[in-house]
Amino acid sequence: MSKFFSTNPVYQNEGLTLLRIIIGAFMIYHGYEVFSEAKMNEYLQWDMFKTGSGKTMVYLGKGTEFVAGITLALGLLTRLSAIILAGTMAYIAFFVGHGKIWYEDQYPFLFVLLAFVFLIMGGGPYSLDHYFSKKR
Repeated sequence: MSKFFSTNPVYQNEGLTLLRIIIGAFMIYHGYEVFSEAKMNEYLQWDMFKTGSGKTMVYLGKGTEFVAGITLALGLLTRLSAIILAGTMAYIAFFVGHGKIWYEDQYPFLFVLLAFVFLIMGGGPYSLDHYFSKKR
């Protein structure tokens, strides 16, 4: 019980690995929509994507979610994935959404914050980053 109330981390590496994999899985799930023409056409009906570059933005955003999700879940290029994910989710929260991070656009903004965790912490010992860095 004293461990629970101490300031020392408990299963820090395992907890961050589980969190990284779950966040990556969420991004893969959301990004997988890039392969659904019907779903992508729904996004193209939104006012902000009806301009000339709207189709590019929608496909780039969903593709980014998908690829960053895979690399984050694997712990491959974790910090780069975190930067890309933070940028994509910030764009969604502030430009696609209305920037109301306290209410309506809270979920994409939470992904921005979680991306910063992995930007700071890296992939950890249970990641491909760690595996490849040991081989050098």
